[in-house]
Amino acid sequence: MSPPDEALDTAQEPAVGRSADRALVAAARHSGGRTAAVLGCAVAAAVAALAEPAVLGHTLDLLLRRDPSGPVWTLWCAAVIAAEVALDAVAARLTGEVDGRSTARLRRLGLAGLLRTAPHHAARHAPGETAARLTAHATEAGKVPAAVAHALAALLPPVGAVVALLLIDVWTALAFLTGVPLLVLLLRAFTRDTRTSIARYQQVQLATAGRLVEALAGARTIAAAGTADRERARILARLPELGSEGRRMWQVFGGTTARSAALMPMLLYAVLAVGGIRLSAGAIGVGDLLAALRYAGLAAGVGAVTGGLAAVVRGRAAARRTAALLELPALDHGRAELPADGPGTLELRGVRVVRGGSTVLHDISLVVPGGSTVAVVGRSGAGKTLFAAVAGRLTDPDAGEVLLDGVPLREVTAGALRREVGHAFDRPVLFGDTVGDAIGFGAGPAPGPEALRVAARAAGADPFVRRLPHGYGTRLADAPMSGGEVQRLGLARAFCHAGRLLVLDDATSSLDTVTAREVERALAHRIRPGTRIVVAHRLSSAVRADLVVWLEDGRTRAVGTHGELWRHEPAYRAVFAADGTAGAEGETATETATEAATEAAR
Repeated sequence: MSPPDEALDTAQEPAVGRSADRALVAAARHSGGRTAAVLGCAVAAAVAALAEPAVLGHTLDLLLRRDPSGPVWTLWCAAVIAAEVALDAVAARLTGEVDGRSTARLRRLGLAGLLRTAPHHAARHAPGETAARLTAHATEAGKVPAAVAHALAALLPPVGAVVALLLIDVWTALAFLTGVPLLVLLLRAFTRDTRTSIARYQQVQLATAGRLVEALAGARTIAAAGTADRERARILARLPELGSEGRRMWQVFGGTTARSAALMPMLLYAVLAVGGIRLSAGAIGVGDLLAALRYAGLAAGVGAVTGGLAAVVRGRAAARRTAALLELPALDHGRAELPADGPGTLELRGVRVVRGGSTVLHDISLVVPGGSTVAVVGRSGAGKTLFAAVAGRLTDPDAGEVLLDGVPLREVTAGALRREVGHAFDRPVLFGDTVGDAIGFGAGPAPGPEALRVAARAAGADPFVRRLPHGYGTRLADAPMSGGEVQRLGLARAFCHAGRLLVLDDATSSLDTVTAREVERALAHRIRPGTRIVVAHRLSSAVRADLVVWLEDGRTRAVGTHGELWRHEPAYRAVFAADGTAGAEGETATETATEAATEAAR
């Protein structure tokens, strides 16, 4: 994770901590019955462990006195020991189920938070970091509900053992209690140091995972550039820090264990010494001394408590990583429906968008008539893609509002929005098992085979799809495609679900000029009529548009037809020259304009 991201996480730490605790509570409720059973079994096993010294001590006294009831109490000893073993086994089995269900719940919550936010918020976390949050960290966090149950049960033997010592002999109990403050200090220091080291370890782990996924995504570029060694070094750069934090965690755990291992024998010897004196004085019996020693061992069982605390601390730290996805602001939807058969009139009122403290779009106000095609042009960095995202509500403006057929997009239901507003991108990602699934992917009922073919023909994808081994039934994994072919399938997907508003964000950039013009003609004549927002770099796209929105530095420089802007604005012509299109396409501008005029006459 980069330093800015670390600073962001630090600033959001309190909110993320609260969100993590809420997520853990939700995970515990999701397996409430099983978690309660774990707690019940663990407590019952602890009660059996507490009963064992008393039963053993009493049985020993009976056997030493040759009491006839001695054999019966021997059976009781066996029953108590067997119950403890069986209850521990059941608790272990249930713990695995609780861990699995809690992990699944946390992953679903994290994934839901990731998918309900705007794409630019989701992009705060690198793909590798997000994967680590939803896998390794969610798994660790999923252990918390059962770990809390075990930790609570682990407190019962020490506390119960101290009470039992007091009941057996006050002086023996006091001998043990003199070391309790040291045990408390050990646990407190362990919890504090473990929390810090685990948080640092997980932070470095996220950063390393993010770099690894970046390198995997750019494997061809790395191979072509011959920078494999440099990338390997970059990915592993923080490995020493990861190792250092890992060793620190084990040093904290080992140091606490070592100190407790030195303290416990001292406490046991103190109990043994005082108990021996009390035995010689006739105040307690041999069985009482045996029970006192066993209870002293239980009372000093800091190892079980330490292990439980370590699991809870690790899990809570991991939950904070997963819960960072829950803190992403949701792109909420309203309950309004769009008017039936609306023409797709789009209106932007004082739209302002801020990113990283800087205003990227400045107070844009614009009305796009329903059914028209609008080309959004401008130099690189002018805000074209962000304009398209706001128009189709992939993100919300920080000020102002966007309306479709008179209804603010914030108030439209999610179903209506995604049914009536479609998108196509410059680098589409294909979802589904087959090529046909990729084209039909979207909200609403699945389109039929004919609808898939119509959309593919409009996008110029049908010829190459038919050449695939199984046509539209070819698995995506078995269909190697060029960037242009993938882009055609992305267009076909948008055409298949075309509503009253279609946003094309540089969606023909990888197509050759002939195919791009065929797609433009299909948009005009073969796709459901509606409003088109086209982020344009090609001159032909601007020529064929009904209206051109010219952006410059996030502001509307001018709005008009291409012909008007081309004749009267030299800077407008320079926009296409800057993108390298004026040289080639500028020479054919007359030809393109003539073709557009001919089509209009038709």
